[in-house]
Amino acid sequence: MGQIKTSKSWHGIKQATVTAAMDPDSPPVTVKLPAAWGQLAADALAAILPHLSSIDLAIAAETWIEPVEARARTLGLDWDIGPGLHQLLVNRRGCPSANIWRNRAAGQPGFVFNLCAFLDDGHGFDIAGLGTAVRLAVTALTLAAPAEHRLAIGFTDLHLFLTRLGVPYDSQPGRDLAATLAAYIGAHADIASASLLARGTAPGYPVSAPRLPQTGVLPELTQAAKTALAEAQAATTRRHETLLGFTCEPALEALLGAETLNFAPSLSPVNSDGGLCLWARQKLAAQGLSNEAALAQVLGGVELFSPPRISAHAAMHDALAPLVAQMPARPAAPMAARQKSMREMLPARRSGYTQKVSIGGHKLFLSTGEYANGRLGEIFIALHKEGSAFRGLMDAFAIAVSIGLQHGVSLEDYIEAFTFTRFGPAGTVDGDPAVTAATSMLDYVFRNLAVNYLGQTNLAPAMVESTDSVGNGAADRAPLLPLDLPAPAPRERRKSFKLVS
Repeated sequence: MGQIKTSKSWHGIKQATVTAAMDPDSPPVTVKLPAAWGQLAADALAAILPHLSSIDLAIAAETWIEPVEARARTLGLDWDIGPGLHQLLVNRRGCPSANIWRNRAAGQPGFVFNLCAFLDDGHGFDIAGLGTAVRLAVTALTLAAPAEHRLAIGFTDLHLFLTRLGVPYDSQPGRDLAATLAAYIGAHADIASASLLARGTAPGYPVSAPRLPQTGVLPELTQAAKTALAEAQAATTRRHETLLGFTCEPALEALLGAETLNFAPSLSPVNSDGGLCLWARQKLAAQGLSNEAALAQVLGGVELFSPPRISAHAAMHDALAPLVAQMPARPAAPMAARQKSMREMLPARRSGYTQKVSIGGHKLFLSTGEYANGRLGEIFIALHKEGSAFRGLMDAFAIAVSIGLQHGVSLEDYIEAFTFTRFGPAGTVDGDPAVTAATSMLDYVFRNLAVNYLGQTNLAPAMVESTDSVGNGAADRAPLLPLDLPAPAPRERRKSFKLVS
């Protein structure tokens, strides 16, 4: 690869050699590229060409451009495609997808354009240059992968592009401008694809007719899009089935110097290095604010940077989807804001008690925590003889009950729900004179709480049944009539069936 002659487009550009890696766990790679491009571009190039241990950007570009140029000469194309592709990359205006860099014809080929590279310092937009670049890209991709009938021509860093033009991302004019751009790029892609149809064996696909927004912040772009669409319609048929698409290859966009992927907004004014993003700096420049003046306003409570919401990203997706064949997944709708909890926290130091009992020979410790007025606010249930799974479930149950109590659930509701629950261990209770028997550990816990916090001593007695019982105890034979129940105690539960082993 070192013997490949580089294009003159790279001459006179100061180069730098840096150590890069596609990720922190990858072996380091030596990368030679323009000094102004920086470390992020070097890492991106290492990710695009992971099989190389030493990369020279100019040589790497020549490696995929030279075969394309040779095929163009063979077909008798009348323009210098090689220098044009090199110049696109030198100016960081556009580059092809990774499979083209690797000279692999398989896979959908793509080309991404950096919109901001077509803007000059006076915010003039090189509309004609973008159209020419699109035609060049379609021709190059077709020559590199002639068997592919689906291309992915897209753009990147839309947020910064709109900011430099003074158009809010989260606005209808911003969405209209993006849709007009997509229509303009698509029209020139159609024109290039149609011109290649006669040279190939493709059956041909009808040229689409997208609708343009009625108004736009760049009237010259709107007019250029109308002209290009008319020319594309006159061709009627093109070589490729689809042309527009956004590839999921962040390394390509990082190589071009883009801060945000495709049409996505930047969700923060601060970059990964802790400095201001380009769009934030551009916004300050548009308002004529220095860094010191901006800092003073922010400290004074002024909201200078308000990144677009996720809903704005979804709206931009919807504006482009009718025009672009290959779209990323639509951003998910933002989650509803969490409602403020009405939880009443317990004091840092609180009273309560700990009760030690034995239920059917199994030890249980019940501890309580109280508010200043003596109201129950939390419980803890500690077991010592049970398995880890049972202990963990009991701990989680106690936490859930405590959170409920602190959110206003009445203790009476818990007592109604959990007394008379039946599962082992159960039986005689030793250590608590107020509760002599329990049908389960939960039954005991809430019987104890009913006595100590509600003064309920009229709960129906716990009738512990043997394992071969079918539920025919005295409590089950009792009629469920209000007059027979010791109000206001919770009602006993009548069982219809009971599984026995």
